[in-house]
Amino acid sequence: MAKHRLVVARPVPPAVTDRARSEFDAVLSDGADMPPDAVVQALADHKAEALFFSSNLKLNAGLIAQLPQSVRVAATCSVGFDHIDVPAARARGLVVTNTPEVLTDCTADLAFMLLLCACRRAWEHTEVMRAGWRRSFGMRDMLGIQASGKTIGIVGFGRIGRAVAQRARGFNMRVLYTDTARVAPELEQGAAFVPTLRELLPRCPIISLHAPGGAATDKLMNAETIGLLPRGAVLVNAARGSLVDEDALIDALQSGQLAAAGLDVFRKEPDFDTRLAALPNVFLTPHMGSATTETRNAMGFRALDNIEAVLAGNPAIDPLWS
Repeated sequence: MAKHRLVVARPVPPAVTDRARSEFDAVLSDGADMPPDAVVQALADHKAEALFFSSNLKLNAGLIAQLPQSVRVAATCSVGFDHIDVPAARARGLVVTNTPEVLTDCTADLAFMLLLCACRRAWEHTEVMRAGWRRSFGMRDMLGIQASGKTIGIVGFGRIGRAVAQRARGFNMRVLYTDTARVAPELEQGAAFVPTLRELLPRCPIISLHAPGGAATDKLMNAETIGLLPRGAVLVNAARGSLVDEDALIDALQSGQLAAAGLDVFRKEPDFDTRLAALPNVFLTPHMGSATTETRNAMGFRALDNIEAVLAGNPAIDPLWS
């Protein structure tokens, strides 16, 4: 029986490559991300039925219009789908899928790492050690913030937000959250719902963002909302760079309104605002929330599972429209 034809538009971990080659008639990118024109050409040349891609490829209306009619499903190897024009895909009849659930714990781990590193001045400590140390610190020097026992506010109480809350409970933190609606009591596990962001912020010396991107949440944290936090608060963002007004963030970090920030995501990536890197009270990572072998394999397998289901005539596991 002939295998279904697939184009994988960016390099993937070896285990995902092996499965793609074993289960599909696959064309794989050769060591680098395929640009849009090359993706369209590969799909046409291979008469491919499926596209495996990620946020590196902007599946906008223009690109969707260029896809060969043979392509029935496009699976992004990511949870976020800001890079996909879902209405255009639906109009074309193209099934589009993402990879939720499989990176929840990994991203929550990194968010909590950012939280602890920001609170405990990890970047400054690392600089001291890499410079050779060679001087003692007194009782008043290089003091950080103790996270344990604090109140944490979680903005967006979906899977990842709830996983961060679970980790916070291990540090005896009081968990408050806000979202568009209160979650079921069994999902709260002791977390307290606060109806609005404005009510939440003044109560939280630590705030962690886990809201989706989009017009409704663009610059959710701006000069006004950051100003509602207690002075000396810590802000963590491992969700979407668009959630934060970076000019306002920098001002708050310089003025002391924020004591520190831990950031994995930025408004522009990878060419982020390097003023953030110049601030000693910011701990930065380059959008690495899902960057473990286990999670990247699981994401790749989930994308392939979606492709396999659709091409077998079954519903997608994780459809972005239905």
